[in-house]
Amino acid sequence: MSVMTEDATLVYTPPQRRPDGRPDPVARSHRIVDWASAGVGLGMGATVGLAITAETRGSLTAPGGLATFGGRLAGLTGTYLLLIMVLLVARIPFMERAVGQDRLLRWHRRLGQWPIYLLTAHGVLITVGYAEQARTGAWHQFGVLLTSYPDVLATTVGFGLLVMAAVTSIRAARRRMRYETWWTVHLYVYLALALSFSHQLATGASFVGHPLTRAVWSAMWAATAGLVVVYRFLVPVARSLRHGLRVVSVTPEAPGVVSIVVAGRKVEKLAVSGGQFFQWRFLTKGLWWQAHPYSLSALPRPPYLRVTVKALGDHSDTLRGLTLGTRVMVEGPYGTFTHHSRRADRVLLVGAGVGITPIRALLEDLPPAVDVAVVVRASATEDILFRHEMQGLLERRGGALHEILGDRHTARIDARALRRLVPDVAERDVYVCGPEGLTASILSAARRLGVPEDRIHHEQFAF
Repeated sequence: MSVMTEDATLVYTPPQRRPDGRPDPVARSHRIVDWASAGVGLGMGATVGLAITAETRGSLTAPGGLATFGGRLAGLTGTYLLLIMVLLVARIPFMERAVGQDRLLRWHRRLGQWPIYLLTAHGVLITVGYAEQARTGAWHQFGVLLTSYPDVLATTVGFGLLVMAAVTSIRAARRRMRYETWWTVHLYVYLALALSFSHQLATGASFVGHPLTRAVWSAMWAATAGLVVVYRFLVPVARSLRHGLRVVSVTPEAPGVVSIVVAGRKVEKLAVSGGQFFQWRFLTKGLWWQAHPYSLSALPRPPYLRVTVKALGDHSDTLRGLTLGTRVMVEGPYGTFTHHSRRADRVLLVGAGVGITPIRALLEDLPPAVDVAVVVRASATEDILFRHEMQGLLERRGGALHEILGDRHTARIDARALRRLVPDVAERDVYVCGPEGLTASILSAARRLGVPEDRIHHEQFAF
């Protein structure tokens, strides 16, 4: 096999390896999930308790009492679940390291429909309950609530913002939407939460005249807001000021694909593992206000970091025109797509398209004793990103690179192809990164070939 090119060798020399004394990440992940689930359950129990203790026999048996109680219960539990959703995407470091951002995002999406259902029930039941109490029609009562009750109009606007965010999160809608539009819509969720909070304190039966419960509920909301502010804003700003990252080169790698090298101070302190990614914010006109997830395509070489991006949208397409010297802010590193998650001493890495970038960085970071096989799929040899670099890394460790060339319909990586290329695949950890369809196909093939679930690793970065 050919060796790494001269230019690549000059910039990307083999890194110094650190001893891996970390605890079993799978067991750690399970413990964190268990403790977090217990905490969420206790919080839900306390929230339900707030709704129950605010009621009396008289209030429940009065006209509209049961509907009103149901509405209050739905409102409290719905907003509590909204807080949990925010915490899942607050980028809290220990959660990100143990669970992985893609898994947290999946939980966030699965949970997303329930607050909408509960808050819809809240509005309907409260309106019906108050209408029965006033012996009037529901539509008339709805108008009274909007015009006469404090903060109801504002919280109705907030509910509309939540519905808008939920609609744009539907898979079919996301596929037709620019990332920038989706991201902007979701910023309004924070406004919706603020409007909901003020409405609950102003009119909620569990809080009016109950200073202790108001204080506890307020503290919970303040803690959630504090975590978001700290980890979504203050930490990235402080880290970026510390490292002073700037763009030093933008190099085409393939049609529509560029590598961006940034340089800064003390980048070794970022503690990055191969396969991880950062949220990147390039501080230039039109880009400064949005952060996008891109994987490192090589381990840090102080003072350099390299990220490789394919033009899949407005943001990524604009990056090829970055001006040298542009300041850069980063959040992270994130992701569990690293060798710390492996369970065996033999590994299979599978990548396609720009998904090869974390595969290449992970290959570089694997301990020398690990037996590695790499399978990549591309339309043609020249489309394989970092082919020479991977060949050089594999030659030094005695690994094998398998290339499957052709269009996606004829050059498929299925169970038969995997077994032919890597006969002992069932005894390996399998890492997969690539387009959604290919990733799903590889995961299915790995399971059919007997790879245990805890040895299958993948990470998706789609919004």
